[in-house]
Amino acid sequence: MKKNPKMKIDGAEVSWFAPLCDGDDDFLGNRNPIYKSSWENTSKIIKTADKLGFRNVLCPSSYQVGQDTLSYVAGMASITEQINFLAAVRCGELHPPMLARTISTLDHMLKGRLTINIISSDLPGVKLSSSERYSRSREVIEILKQSWTQDRLEFNGKYYQLSLPTDPVKPYQQNGGPLLYFGGYSPDGIDLCAEHCNVYLMWPETEQKLQALMNDMTNKASEYERSVQFGLRVHVIVRETENEARAYAKNLLSKLDLDLGKDIRNRAQDSASLGVARQAMLREEADNQHYVEQNLWTGIGLARSGCGAAIVGDPDQVLAKIKRYMDMGIKSFIFSGYPHHQECELFAKYVLPNIKTVSLPEVFGRRPKKTPNSPLGSGVRK
Repeated sequence: MKKNPKMKIDGAEVSWFAPLCDGDDDFLGNRNPIYKSSWENTSKIIKTADKLGFRNVLCPSSYQVGQDTLSYVAGMASITEQINFLAAVRCGELHPPMLARTISTLDHMLKGRLTINIISSDLPGVKLSSSERYSRSREVIEILKQSWTQDRLEFNGKYYQLSLPTDPVKPYQQNGGPLLYFGGYSPDGIDLCAEHCNVYLMWPETEQKLQALMNDMTNKASEYERSVQFGLRVHVIVRETENEARAYAKNLLSKLDLDLGKDIRNRAQDSASLGVARQAMLREEADNQHYVEQNLWTGIGLARSGCGAAIVGDPDQVLAKIKRYMDMGIKSFIFSGYPHHQECELFAKYVLPNIKTVSLPEVFGRRPKKTPNSPLGSGVRK
């Protein structure tokens, strides 16, 4: 197996979030129709993030409350200029050769501004064991990679048996196609990411626990003679003063019925996952104001499943926290806030100009760097 040496990245990929799944509000647990997931609302947020210099945007997937992810990304291709798209793909949802073709088509539409978030949770209406889901996901990834890099697809697995030409599915990006991001905590998930994916995404935890996760992944990837980059999906609240930021965080919970918050968490498709359980443990470790460590607030997890904590503070505090994560080895960040358009602008005003940012597809050599006279230069924004 060809060895994949650890890549040194000078800077970090700073991304925003597209609330495709009714994940936007002005108060947590309070459904305001103004922020309902719609093409109009989400496209406005992403066009703003593109203009302000964010390097990527996570487009999540949820059958119950969400817009279709791949259709959404296709619609954004011609109305954005610089930003990459991190499209969530539920393995097994589309027949893998058709998925390979769909992703390749999007990659050409976006001129290489596409990255993929591999999701291995249950499909709507279908229940599989964790090991079965990850086995299927491994087959899907292997088919994608063969389709993008080889002249012919020859695959004989448990879930898929295929013999096809691959001419229709060649992506825009070279050297392996779009980067694969992955988030998961089970042993099967860790192994899948270590063998096949490029960026391991984590939800917020204490710095000590994040470092332990990173060490485990580094060791597992080394067994495959590979290295994996690390990413953090976390909310953010930044204001001119720490008191203002903490007051805003507290106010987000001011209309929350705790029983309703529990119902919101439980109805999510990933509500029984190990990652969600770890977020619940994080809340239990927090103080009576929901802070689990300096500037890390877990109150958001009272009203949503999944990523349940926020960096909260003044611009210097938020920047210092991000730089500590970067020093640990985290080189990709996916931020969000409530409401998303407002918080996107505030983060770009107070914090983003002080971070040296990169585009990971360029760093990995998947697509050419920007020309020197482009708005973002050679892919580095200071």
